[in-house]
Amino acid sequence: MLRQYELVDRVLAYSPEADEALINRAYVYGTKMHGMQKRANGDPYFSHPIEVAGILTELKLDAATIVTGLLHDTIEDTEATYEEIEQLFGEKIANMVDGVTKLSRLEWDNEQSKQAENFRKFILAMSNDIRVLLVKLADRLHNMRTLHFIKKEEKRQRIAQETLDIYAPLAGRMGMHEVREELEDLSFEQLHSEARATLLERLSELRAESSNVIENIAYDLRQVVAADGLNVEVYGREKKPFSIWRKMQRRSVSLEQLSDIYGFRVIVDDDAAAYAALGMLHRNWRSVPGRFKDYISTPKNNGYRSLHTTIIGPERKRVEVQIRTRIMHEVAEYGVAAHWFYKENNDVQTSDEFGNTFRWLSQLVELLEHGGTPEEFLEHTKLQLFTDQVFCFTPKGRLISLPRGATSIDFAYAVHTDIGDHCVGSKINGQHMPLRSELKNGDEVDIITSEAQQPLAAWDGIVATGKARSAIRRAVRHAQQEEFARVGKQMLKSLFEQFKKRAGPKVLERALGPLHHKTVEELLADVGQGNLAPHDVLGAVFPKLVTHAGSGDDVSARNQSGHVTVNKGGHALVALVNKAQMAAQSIEFSENLFAVPGDRLVGIVQPGGGVMLYAIESTELEKFSDDSARWIDVVWDIAPDAPSLFAGRVQVTLANQMGALGAIASLVADYEGNIGNMTMHQRDADFYDLQIEIDVRDSKHLNRILSALNGLSLVNQAYRI
Repeated sequence: MLRQYELVDRVLAYSPEADEALINRAYVYGTKMHGMQKRANGDPYFSHPIEVAGILTELKLDAATIVTGLLHDTIEDTEATYEEIEQLFGEKIANMVDGVTKLSRLEWDNEQSKQAENFRKFILAMSNDIRVLLVKLADRLHNMRTLHFIKKEEKRQRIAQETLDIYAPLAGRMGMHEVREELEDLSFEQLHSEARATLLERLSELRAESSNVIENIAYDLRQVVAADGLNVEVYGREKKPFSIWRKMQRRSVSLEQLSDIYGFRVIVDDDAAAYAALGMLHRNWRSVPGRFKDYISTPKNNGYRSLHTTIIGPERKRVEVQIRTRIMHEVAEYGVAAHWFYKENNDVQTSDEFGNTFRWLSQLVELLEHGGTPEEFLEHTKLQLFTDQVFCFTPKGRLISLPRGATSIDFAYAVHTDIGDHCVGSKINGQHMPLRSELKNGDEVDIITSEAQQPLAAWDGIVATGKARSAIRRAVRHAQQEEFARVGKQMLKSLFEQFKKRAGPKVLERALGPLHHKTVEELLADVGQGNLAPHDVLGAVFPKLVTHAGSGDDVSARNQSGHVTVNKGGHALVALVNKAQMAAQSIEFSENLFAVPGDRLVGIVQPGGGVMLYAIESTELEKFSDDSARWIDVVWDIAPDAPSLFAGRVQVTLANQMGALGAIASLVADYEGNIGNMTMHQRDADFYDLQIEIDVRDSKHLNRILSALNGLSLVNQAYRI
């Protein structure tokens, strides 16, 4: 475990201006908050955040990110709060820590929903500050390095699969290839341990058979390129087991048939030197046709730039070579993490090379903002993450990068959502082709559109990008909702006309609150789809048209043990629960108590022997909190055969529009209520506040009226006071 001074020294080594005190404060705070917590291997829990911070120092990240690494589990796993971290370390760090924190304290329907909602929150936080992703990747990397300490195999495999599906591709999408490869290989070890062990054994045998092969090939490459006077460095390495296994699976070949298990990197000073080095290699060794890629002139979406070629090189071995500048190498190794190092060192021009990475992230956020379920978002995101690409062009020369297997429909949506929604055909390299045609590198694609066209549900099965699939499903859902709404509107119109009522949008707004809908269109669609009965809507809009059998009986609690010595309006209101308290001479309502049957009341014995009634939530009861002997339980005692109306007081914030008061009065009357009094408390250009006393049968009756009021577009809010 890194000691405090060792961590600080690491940061100061690449960022001498870093806030040393801030890092020290976070180290001490994290140690204190995690206390005696232990990890699965028995180590102190805080060893994990320290190791995460250590990984972040290898990426040369700023002090704020290192501090976030130290604190990333405090909100989730300790008593620390967002507010406390904000006070001690500032808003920016508090937001980053909160972004990494999972929603593990909430309950979800299933594990997939939990994973999807966690990822959704994570993407939102990442869009505000990309460093959230870097901390999360470092967190996942250390967890994967120690995954073998978890005893349950099922849990280990679930975490490994999640890493392979989400976090390794995310690291690749952000250009962090070293992190991606290690995450993939650690997941491979858990998911296919026997295959990995066999592969490692065969690789060991191959190394023994061809000793020093990497060093020999690297030496020959260096000699050839340096002969032209170029300043060059050459590195060789054996590919990771997972990368080799994936190629074997994809090509259906054995390890012996797979010749390109070694990779070499040629590092030069500038772009011109990169192309010169490529020429030297191709002049000395035969290139393999179709294996050359120029990612310098056409960078990948994650900002990756390099020249790729495969040659039949020294010792007649097939050799993959990547040629790049030193800055390109930094980007290739650390991806978006390198952005912060260059930004901290004021190298703005170099930092700007990461624009493509951030544009990709904005596309993810766009998917998120267009709605759908968390599971759908997770599915679309997985489609976006895989980076095997083809590069196509619009007729005007704009470059569009797409995943391999993408069709003309994907291309149309990549250009613009409206073009995708209305595409009817495509020309590929000047030739009319079906929309389902799979695109190839270098294709020029011209999309033909028509305003009359709408996305078809069948398109969902022939697209390869998350953006296209999300837009298609959204459009299909919208078209279905419109059709259901049209049917629902006709059904309600027919029913309302039977009762000589109109089913216009303003009238239907009354049903939104009682039936828990947000818009009239949503209400109509539910009726058309059969999820909501038309008679329920009629009853919510015009309660007088439906029978109120038993309304109020369910809230009365008749009690024969006591006797009321005072009443209101000629009817008994409450009964004392305890017979020993029946000697009370009078029962009175406290001032401004607008209680209705169904409300909980408390009686307080007065010095003269009477009882004063208060609402259970009344702040006036606080002054009697130390005198419990004076408290009396009471219940409502309403005679079923003698229904009464009781005044409930509500506050309504109403739009300052003509006819607004009339709409309120009409709704209350239709719900069999009566406005007894109304006062205006505040008025401005847009809204005014009213206090209204409404006579109702009981609390349920009053709540139905409040729900209907809150459904009106004229009402900003309505609540009981």
